[in-house]
Amino acid sequence: MLRKKNASIIGLVLVALLALSACGGGGEAAPDGGDNGDTNGGETYQWRFAHEEYNDSMQDVYVKEFVQRLYDKSEGRITVDVYPVGQIGDATQQAELLQNGGIELAIVSPGNTGTIVPENQLFSLHFLFPNEMDKTMEVLWTSRALNEVLAEKYLEKNIKVLAYWQEGPMQWTSNKPLRSPADFTGLKFRTMPSPMIVAAYAAYGANPTPLPYLEVYSALQLNMVEGQENPISAIEESKFYEVQNYLTEANSNIYFTATCMNPAFFDSLPADIQNIILEVVEEMHPRSAEIVAEINDAALDKILAVSDIEVQQLTETERGAFREAAMAAYDEYKRMVGDDGAAILDMLIEEIAALD
Repeated sequence: MLRKKNASIIGLVLVALLALSACGGGGEAAPDGGDNGDTNGGETYQWRFAHEEYNDSMQDVYVKEFVQRLYDKSEGRITVDVYPVGQIGDATQQAELLQNGGIELAIVSPGNTGTIVPENQLFSLHFLFPNEMDKTMEVLWTSRALNEVLAEKYLEKNIKVLAYWQEGPMQWTSNKPLRSPADFTGLKFRTMPSPMIVAAYAAYGANPTPLPYLEVYSALQLNMVEGQENPISAIEESKFYEVQNYLTEANSNIYFTATCMNPAFFDSLPADIQNIILEVVEEMHPRSAEIVAEINDAALDKILAVSDIEVQQLTETERGAFREAAMAAYDEYKRMVGDDGAAILDMLIEEIAALD
């Protein structure tokens, strides 16, 4: 209770600090360093967009391109300040700021908001989405289960989902080989603070250990945790390979995230500005897949060039053993979220099956 109260106080303080810099009449600088001189005489906007990763990360590249497109389409009327993780709090605090109206836009990942929107923990289930990334992207863009029913659950918590997207398959790093569920037995494995992610690795017999992203490297270095999961790009940019012996290309699940906005703020905007936002969202859907491919494809090469970490790939038989063990987490998900969440999962499974 004390921790929750402290987090709320921190969130309110951050809202107050950010409010001092909020302005509806103009921005500080254009995304390309310009001076916002040409606004065609219309009202100008300065917003704040927080994401969960570091500068030059996948989310950072996505957000900065998103911001540039807003600026271009609005002919300089919309400028946006970008806040990487840590500048205005950790990922959970950023989501709270979005809910409270302290910021207008944020990247909100289910792994960091599973306690806010419990139903979104279906994104953490292993072996749920197609292996083919184009099919996964189609599901994210067209699914009624996600874009209507689950999105309504976000709205109930004062978060408007503009789009779901993905950062690539999850891979494991560890101090020992991980080729079967038995290898996870008792392993102190870092996860995001999502009950469902915890349940997924508990199903393998691990000792899941939720930690903020900013603390993972030091925890691995000090052996406070013995392994972790992340897309290959995050493993490279955070240099987890420096303090781990093995990298397993597990492809057990996908790192999903969402571009979100404060719903009251969105609804307060004039129709032309809303349309600009929605146009950029639509353009960034295929572009996000390109960004993911570009960054992930280069990340493994960078890791191999500077480290001697041993890279392992699971065989289909090994993946089958993990898939079977993972099914226990599906039952746990339905128990955790109740009938509404179970119905969303069942609808999503039917939609995915219909793609085959």
